[in-house]
Amino acid sequence: MLKLNGTVFMPSVLMLIEIPGLESVQFWIGIPFCAMYIIAVFGNSLLLVIIKAERSLHEPMYVFLAMLGATDIALSTCILPKMLGIFWFHPPQIYFDACLLQMWFIHSFQCIDCYVAICDPLRHAVIFTHQFLTQIGVG
Repeated sequence: MLKLNGTVFMPSVLMLIEIPGLESVQFWIGIPFCAMYIIAVFGNSLLLVIIKAERSLHEPMYVFLAMLGATDIALSTCILPKMLGIFWFHPPQIYFDACLLQMWFIHSFQCIDCYVAICDPLRHAVIFTHQFLTQIGVG
């Protein structure tokens, strides 16, 4: 929101630009991103399924690893579909509210990853109780 001369300017639509100078190869640039997205979602989903299926992995450390896998799936799903849409379908605009929501999701999931990785990274087995993991999941 920008105030100029007492008026409020809040755009309802933002214009998207592509990679300048590479318009002719935008489609091909999207293919490696799509492949990485599919591999990331498949790998993290496999991790979640294995942790859920194997009873010996129902310890706090592995539950935390499953939470990180779910966070990675959510983070990549917030970013990649819109990015691939820009590369492949060339949409000229995005609604301001949708842009803010996408930014909020991206930064929220990224903060979760960073917070957990930085705060006492070598003491996972001692710190991660079932109650603490529930609090992180709810938060």
